[in-house]
Amino acid sequence: MSRNPVIDGGTRLLVVAPHPDDESLAAGMLIQRTLAAGGRADVLLLTDGDDNPWPQRWLEHRLVVGAADRARWGARRRGEVAAALGRLGVGADHLHALGWHDMQVTEELRLRHAAAVGAVRRVLERVRPTLVVIPDLGDSHPDHGSAHVLARLALAAAGSMADVLTYMVHGTERSAPEDLLVPDRDPERQAAKLAAVLEHETQMALSRKRMLRIASRPERFDRPPPAPGAGALRLPWRPGPLSRARLRLVLADGQGVVAWPWRKAPLEQVGGDWILSLRDAPGPAFVKLTADLSTPWIYDRYGWAGQDPEPVGLVARPVG
Repeated sequence: MSRNPVIDGGTRLLVVAPHPDDESLAAGMLIQRTLAAGGRADVLLLTDGDDNPWPQRWLEHRLVVGAADRARWGARRRGEVAAALGRLGVGADHLHALGWHDMQVTEELRLRHAAAVGAVRRVLERVRPTLVVIPDLGDSHPDHGSAHVLARLALAAAGSMADVLTYMVHGTERSAPEDLLVPDRDPERQAAKLAAVLEHETQMALSRKRMLRIASRPERFDRPPPAPGAGALRLPWRPGPLSRARLRLVLADGQGVVAWPWRKAPLEQVGGDWILSLRDAPGPAFVKLTADLSTPWIYDRYGWAGQDPEPVGLVARPVG
């Protein structure tokens, strides 16, 4: 699809935000544009952003951040979201917060798949959006990539016909068609977006320049790549033999989640590429490559894949 998203009095916009501030950074202008056209705007907030220790240490003058401290920080950030949405013209009853922990969206997807998809689906069925804006699958923050997967699985489970756009916060934006940039240079709306971003005071402490830089750029949107629900998926990764010994593949689809050590996954090598056989499950399918290691580095090295851009060239052997 290369048409403009429909934004008019019948538009029901739902912005999926993994953390407080994503809603304003990614779609502050689009939210206002939808409301100005007479439409409705809602925000689904997955986490409270409670695992954000360095700004918390800085602002609270503490070294050790315990569970109670994180809970207090999350409550503070939830309040910042409400204030930011007020700047954008969105009422408090249009914020749907799941209260998950920061950096644990992937865990919700993998370990509590049915509950996680169900929680997102219930919001979709309550809001009945015509336009859904979700993180890009290639966003390098693990909460963002997994939020994309959750949203796509929930949309499929709900049978939603909503138009879907994606946004990138952490990573390189793809070159979207010109008609998907949703340009909006209205100075009043830009000022309101900036005011909304500034309401996230906890993030201004150490990341002010980065936040304002993201807030000032045009809001770029793309469409998610089609994800196959059956057959096989050509993996974008080519790990070496030593890496493969400690890597796992995680498959998330309409049946749930399954994980394999690389050597036990239903893989076939074709030339230099690896082909993963998929299950015969309804809706889209997504695959994550991970080492499941605890590390201070928060960003994903591999991330998720969900598109086979060219014919695989072999007969797939469905799994399960």
